[in-house]
Amino acid sequence: MKEKIYYLDSKGNKICGILSNPKTESNVPIIILCHGFTSSKNSPTNRGFEQIFNNKNIATFRFDFFGHGESEGDFENITISETVEEILNAIDYVKEKGFTKIGLIGTSFGGMSSIMAASKTNDLSVLALRSPVSNYLERDAICRTKDQLNSWKSKGFIIHTNSKGEKKKLNYTYFEDFKNNNGYEAAKKIKIPTLITHGDNDKCVLVEQSKKVISSFEQGKLEIFKDCNHYYSKPSDFEKMLKLISEFVIKHV
Repeated sequence: MKEKIYYLDSKGNKICGILSNPKTESNVPIIILCHGFTSSKNSPTNRGFEQIFNNKNIATFRFDFFGHGESEGDFENITISETVEEILNAIDYVKEKGFTKIGLIGTSFGGMSSIMAASKTNDLSVLALRSPVSNYLERDAICRTKDQLNSWKSKGFIIHTNSKGEKKKLNYTYFEDFKNNNGYEAAKKIKIPTLITHGDNDKCVLVEQSKKVISSFEQGKLEIFKDCNHYYSKPSDFEKMLKLISEFVIKHV
């Protein structure tokens, strides 16, 4: 059964999620699914995982981050700290529903948020990350010039263009918040089994970040996909990613 749910974040914004439970009771594991930047709960990755887990009698909860999809909030005010809080709220929500075995999967931006959230809770059994950002300060130092960063700071915002060509205003507070969220350090606090998949031809988030962060997890495993980009554009890569992550999560949840 699928149920669309709205609940409030700490600032009073409505957050929208889809709870999908193949059974009527809550004595099954549940996996929280976190989408990437400018994406939504309805991403192909999230829908793919929902189908796989539901077929195995495992529930899922996929939700839209603040300013994304059907959730309230101005996108321009998004920060990593905001999304971390929302993941922790999602964990609390499924616990209130009676679920006790909880896994977490995060993609890219949602992967960064998932690392930070997992370092702040003891309620998770397993963590899986699809091409996660581990350190945004390091990433932006490579992706943006000093002039671009200075312009962003002086104007107070930039116009962000996503992979679909959609343009959205993004405030400098997004960049300022990076210093509060260092995945390399947070990973050291995570003791649960953790899997990362990452393509070696990823131009959005370099695979070197995952190579660096994986050793900080107590039970970390890294699967590198050869000639694979950030979006797992080849169907064979996408299906392999879904299979590896789902099998890992099912084993440990």
